[in-house]
Amino acid sequence: MTMQDPNQPTTFSPDAETSRMLRNAFGKFATGVTVVTVPSADGPVAIVANSFSSVSLDPALVLWSVDRAARRFPYFEDADQYAIHVLAAEQGDLCSQVARDAHAIKGLPFTLNADGVPLIDHCLARFECRRVAAHGAGDHVIIVGQVQRTEMRDGDPLTFFAGDFGKLTR
Repeated sequence: MTMQDPNQPTTFSPDAETSRMLRNAFGKFATGVTVVTVPSADGPVAIVANSFSSVSLDPALVLWSVDRAARRFPYFEDADQYAIHVLAAEQGDLCSQVARDAHAIKGLPFTLNADGVPLIDHCLARFECRRVAAHGAGDHVIIVGQVQRTEMRDGDPLTFFAGDFGKLTR
């Protein structure tokens, strides 16, 4: 068996047979980590998302995307109000808890804003949003929100790269 030189690129066409390789290639892009929260009849619900981006300053718009196949998708699909929390480096455990349990924040300190949206404390930044658009995009839905309120603080971000959490330091 011949070992591939790790310094040589791997080239492939994305298809059903190479979906794991495509996921690994996407993982080569280091991202920040966010937790998106919404109110629900079942109590506060959260989901981890690294598909977050600013869109516009005027008006203040952000986007994130959610997998249609996710069990939590119905909570977020039609949510008019939600909050996006940019996690700090020390919030890796919180992220792992939310990844395992949609209702994990019930056991964590949180508050509700005027719209009933659960807000997690001590994040690097928080964007309280009103949904203005949703666009189907393959197996995900891209959700665009107008930022109603923002909070931020200094600190190091929680990052995600090649399937692992990390942090950037200044």
